[in-house]
Amino acid sequence: MSDGLYIALISVHGLIRARDPELGRDADTGGQVLYVLELARTLARHPEVTRVDLLTRLVADPKVNEEYARPEEEIGPGAHLVRLACGPRRYLRKEVLWPHLDVFIDNALQHIRRIGRTPDIIHSHYADAGYVGSRVAQLLGVPLIHTGHSLGRVKRERLKAGGTRVAAIESQYNMSQRIEAEEIALGNAAMVVASTKQEVDEQYSQYENYHPKRMRVIPPGVDLTRFRPPRRNEDQRPRIAPEVERFLREPGKPMILALSRADARKNIATLVRAFGALPALNKTANLVVIAGNRDDIAAMDKGPREVLTELLLLIDHYDLYGAVAYPKHHEPADVPDIYRMAARSGGVFVNPALTEPFGLTLLEAAASGLPSVATEDGGPRDIVRHCRNGLLVDPLDEQAMATALHEALTDRRRWRRWSRNGLAGVQKHYSWDAHARKYMEEVRRIVSGQRRPPTVTGARSRLPSLSRIVICDVDNTLIGEPEAAKALLTRLDDAPVKAGFGIATGRSLQSALDVLKDHRIPVPDLLITSVGTEIHYGHAMQLDQAWQNHIDHRWHPRELRDALRAIPGLKLQARSEQAPFKLSYYVDTGKWPGMREIRRHLRKLDLHAKLVYAHDAYFDVLPVRASKGLAIRHLAMRWGIRQEDILVAGDSGNDEEMLSGNTLGVVVGGHSPELDRLRGRHRTYFAEAPFAWGVLEGIEHYGFLNEDGFPGEEEGAA
Repeated sequence: MSDGLYIALISVHGLIRARDPELGRDADTGGQVLYVLELARTLARHPEVTRVDLLTRLVADPKVNEEYARPEEEIGPGAHLVRLACGPRRYLRKEVLWPHLDVFIDNALQHIRRIGRTPDIIHSHYADAGYVGSRVAQLLGVPLIHTGHSLGRVKRERLKAGGTRVAAIESQYNMSQRIEAEEIALGNAAMVVASTKQEVDEQYSQYENYHPKRMRVIPPGVDLTRFRPPRRNEDQRPRIAPEVERFLREPGKPMILALSRADARKNIATLVRAFGALPALNKTANLVVIAGNRDDIAAMDKGPREVLTELLLLIDHYDLYGAVAYPKHHEPADVPDIYRMAARSGGVFVNPALTEPFGLTLLEAAASGLPSVATEDGGPRDIVRHCRNGLLVDPLDEQAMATALHEALTDRRRWRRWSRNGLAGVQKHYSWDAHARKYMEEVRRIVSGQRRPPTVTGARSRLPSLSRIVICDVDNTLIGEPEAAKALLTRLDDAPVKAGFGIATGRSLQSALDVLKDHRIPVPDLLITSVGTEIHYGHAMQLDQAWQNHIDHRWHPRELRDALRAIPGLKLQARSEQAPFKLSYYVDTGKWPGMREIRRHLRKLDLHAKLVYAHDAYFDVLPVRASKGLAIRHLAMRWGIRQEDILVAGDSGNDEEMLSGNTLGVVVGGHSPELDRLRGRHRTYFAEAPFAWGVLEGIEHYGFLNEDGFPGEEEGAA
């Protein structure tokens, strides 16, 4: 690979393919899919970029096209679509993907190892990818760029304003988890890309990690080779025309075009009411609603079923038969033709959405010479300001919407001016090449002067010579019954494969060595101590200095101590319990404000740390790149060890991260209740037996020490 930049884009959910993406197929396969595909293609064309990978989820499901099960696909020269296993093989909506994202992280790291080079930039898209991208960037030590696309805090407030109960929002959308993932991404990002200034000022400002100095407004582009105005001598009739015209009594009338998913937030019902309630409008024009594809409304998911049912009822209520078209099917290749049909008819595009973070369809319409009437929320404000090609309306005001549409259609001189303005505005402000120029200016700033990320290859040492490694927490896992610990070590010694042994503990190195000595346990091959901030190897306890250098990122212990000094209920532990990369406190649970308030306090100060609370008594503050789980992934990458060849065992909440992902997890009997949330995960086994007996039980469950080892099959089934 040459010296140009290697950029890894991450967009986990939805159905993504390089050709003819199924936009509007469902709520998860919308504008974000087109955005990341076009971004990948455009960046790969840039002379400073050698390779772009777009990492997404692999789906092997008979209900979707088999293309989504292909591990790799070329998007364009230098741009690759890489699909990674993540949870069950079947297609899942984004709200239920959260338990499986650690597997995606581990598979992303394996892909990067196969490439043989660490990305210079990781760019995550949406909250789920923000969580993944933050972890991968932390492990690799590279900058993160994040694009939110839509934001959980904003969505939650709008759902509440619409009358949805808080409990229903949480159960349906996993909203707390989404918002926390967004906070993590914002805290880790070197740059946050927004589409509009309104997004920065009014939406991101609702977050604890709101730091405008790291935010840049770079609007997305539109593919000007696909979207263009109709040509004067263009006689060829589009394939989609009969599908639209069969609904219409007078197909030659100007067309009011709406194109979106069948989603309540797209506000199609208000548009139909506006069209139906103003006779002058429905006598002047036809309404064409392109709301995804369907075979049978009754067989659709609840959301689109309700939207389309309401559409049909409103058509009947206003007796709009012959004036409204709502075709059942269209291909992605038909979309540019639909815009041109509307422009040729002298029509107008309408985006009536309740909220619109950007509004890519408005750009497509403008590039097709079609004026717009759009919601006054979010992106349309900037687009109409730059392009001067239409009107903004209150999406809840039916009368204002109807009046705006009628005026846009009946003033022909202004219509022609708007058409010309839209074409010029898109060329100037919203081409993908313009987007890439601004994007690369910021990337140069981020990567300039940075240490070149190392190639991800394994070094030679004793560790990669081992066939398997068992890593245990100490207290209440390895120790508790002396005979159990002795039996575990004997089992490792007698295994038919070369097996190693390690511990991962919150204790300091000396404390860990002391307790091992007290229990007559020999010094292991590796020790991860001080809650994952230190890694030591072999009997000499050689410190992994590369790990120390890695976790020093954004670590400001003096400022953190000062910020926590005023927090009631926190008391620094003895000097012996402090470490260069760990601040340790005792907690008075009756006085302290809780983890949530402390996290909010530090985020607002732009201080970055990982907070660990254990046993209702202890509170540790660590660098953002440090934890037991991240330390295990670091040593796996450094020494070239497959994660399926590592078995980890623990009993408490601070073991959760190392028990997730592609490593084989064992939760011993008598564990803390907070680990129960891991039940049902394919690679997390809950043992009946306590202490090291439980570790032995897990070893047998996985067949871990057999010569063939764990088969490594993917989670779930199609």
